[in-house]
Amino acid sequence: MKHKLFILHGPNLNLLGQREPELYGQQSLEQLNTSLLQRSAELELDTTIKQSNAEHQMIDWIQQTDADFLLLNAGAYTHTSIALRDVILAKEIPFIEIHISNIYAREPFRHQSFFSDIAQGVICGLGTQGYHLGMQAAVAYLLKH
Repeated sequence: MKHKLFILHGPNLNLLGQREPELYGQQSLEQLNTSLLQRSAELELDTTIKQSNAEHQMIDWIQQTDADFLLLNAGAYTHTSIALRDVILAKEIPFIEIHISNIYAREPFRHQSFFSDIAQGVICGLGTQGYHLGMQAAVAYLLKH
């Protein structure tokens, strides 16, 4: 049986490749998702990828998922969304928090995360490679549990 992985991109990640390329790189979200699905097939994961700018949509998707593991880049909601934190706790879904930029090298308000203390781990500042590293870590976690 394949493990199920849910990758959830938050607000403004649909602008990858356009928005502040010095921070977020040149790769578009479509290109990133294509590479993630290719890697997912190699790792024999059943992967669903979604992006939303709407907090309520992200909450609904987490409530509805039957995934075994979540890779979450909540974007700016990292620093503001107690509601996303609550749904992750309610679903008891293990997850890794991912950020393309190093949030700790940016504005002080970005240093606060509502997810880090409940995540299996945090990957930040490694560009889109962080998602691929998160996939590897998810597989290692799932094989142990």
